[in-house]
Amino acid sequence: MKPLQDPSGPRDHELAETMARIAVELHEQPDRGATIQGMVKLAATTVPGADEAGISLVAGHQIVSDAPTNQLATRLDALQVELDQGPCLSALREEQTVEIADMTNDPRWPRFAEHAVEFGVHATLSFQLYVRDDTLGALNLYAHRPHAFGQESQVIGHLFAQHAAVAYAEAMNQHNLGAALTNRDLIGQAKGILMNREKIDGDRAFAMLSRVSQDSNVKLIDVARWLVADNDTNTD
Repeated sequence: MKPLQDPSGPRDHELAETMARIAVELHEQPDRGATIQGMVKLAATTVPGADEAGISLVAGHQIVSDAPTNQLATRLDALQVELDQGPCLSALREEQTVEIADMTNDPRWPRFAEHAVEFGVHATLSFQLYVRDDTLGALNLYAHRPHAFGQESQVIGHLFAQHAAVAYAEAMNQHNLGAALTNRDLIGQAKGILMNREKIDGDRAFAMLSRVSQDSNVKLIDVARWLVADNDTNTD
């Protein structure tokens, strides 16, 4: 594949404005889900040649499809995971931009290509989403006609993927921070309930929660959540 080249000529200003707009829109999304949806929608409408788009995200040891533009993108994203082959997985695992210009003439992923043509998709373009050394997933673009993606598609898509990865990473950090604060509050409430009920101090209350968690093989936060809910039910 040819290396990416910076756009030049009269479209420089237009491309710069487009990328600035994308960056603002992605960073203004209120939460993780909205960020992902915004990424996919903007990709499908911004990258030249794209008809549909989807995101394949790394979730633990799994790869899951999220916020596709339609059911077709969902099926194609999921198909690559099921077959363990395709441009999306190659982009995700090998840290590169991967294109299939014409499904009928590309020998790399024959089973995926065969199904894609049956679905009416003849070209794909996938970009890895990453920040520093952390791979988040891949952005997948689909086109109904062969040779739909040109050099401009690669340049804009690559820049878009960079902005999208940063926006998603920030959204994930905010989500994790919010979850951590919620967990801390729940554990604090559970400790307070035990301190009041058993007439013990905070350290002993936490030790009781930990012991129940270990003996029952249930996460500490789930033990705390149950205790708070049970207390609320009994005091209603």
